[in-house]
Amino acid sequence: MAISKDPPKKVRVSLGSAIVLGLLKGKLDAAPTTAYLLTYSKGKCVANCGFCPQARGSRGRADMLSRVSWPVFLTNYVLNGIEKAVNNGEINRVCLQALNYPEVFTHLLAFTKAIYQYTKVPISVSCQPLNREDMKQLADAGAERIGIPLDVATEELFDKIKGPAAGGPYNWEKQFKLLSDAVDIFGKSKVSTHLIVGLGETEKEMVEAVQRCVDMGVLPALFAFTPIPGTALENNSQPPISVYRSVQLARHLIFHRIVRYEDMHFDEKGCISNFGVDKEVLMRIIQRGEPFLTSGCPNCNRPYYNEKPSGPIYNYPRKISQKELSEIESQLSLPGELKF
Repeated sequence: MAISKDPPKKVRVSLGSAIVLGLLKGKLDAAPTTAYLLTYSKGKCVANCGFCPQARGSRGRADMLSRVSWPVFLTNYVLNGIEKAVNNGEINRVCLQALNYPEVFTHLLAFTKAIYQYTKVPISVSCQPLNREDMKQLADAGAERIGIPLDVATEELFDKIKGPAAGGPYNWEKQFKLLSDAVDIFGKSKVSTHLIVGLGETEKEMVEAVQRCVDMGVLPALFAFTPIPGTALENNSQPPISVYRSVQLARHLIFHRIVRYEDMHFDEKGCISNFGVDKEVLMRIIQRGEPFLTSGCPNCNRPYYNEKPSGPIYNYPRKISQKELSEIESQLSLPGELKF
């Protein structure tokens, strides 16, 4: 198929996506329902985020994001694989991700146009902040949604982990301004952001950040911090599963407008002591399992991005079994005195 403007010849594809697209052979415990692509650049990112193996100062592997490897493939093979997988009903969305480097917008725009010409599959672009005009061009090229990552829940930690104190180019309030601009261009609920639990924030601070995003019309997707060798935070630990479950549940309640942050109670350590909703309602929500699935764009299940298949599983990429729901209740210390 003819493409109006050729994208770069190479692109990275997450390992699971490469298997679904027929680029590699392998077995998957849970297949991705979104094809995850990462624009290819020979160098590291110009940013220096403390958790990222692609950071400028990181000693991490060049083919890694979180704990997922991203091998390089020829773009034509990837586009053909996407077209086939979409037609077969195996892929329902493409998520085009990018590091921060000088040519990044040119690459994002060319890939968006190419994917949209091959198949009208919904396209999400997840990238570091672009200006308003660049975002409008991506929307005009076929991007249905855009994601601009906050990653960090408070301004102080943001500065330390992503901003000037880390040698990075990002600014807390500017990030929110660009998220607001993105909502103007793409519409409410068509803009997302990432929030990583376990970077030093309290549950209260994370829940407050979730509420601020939802009030803006931004979808907050939760990740669990994952220590990666070679990064500045390689010696930090993942968040306790009990903390992550509490934040997942709070996010679900806020995102679905069941309660607000202001309705919840927190103890002196900033831990959730009351979700601000009746026990019966909370139990029904927990039993459905939805709060503990991968959060993000529609059809984004991101299998094992934060965890090993052996567990503990922070974000479930598939329907949760009754046995797993019982484990989740135990992780939340339910039923009992906690957090109703």
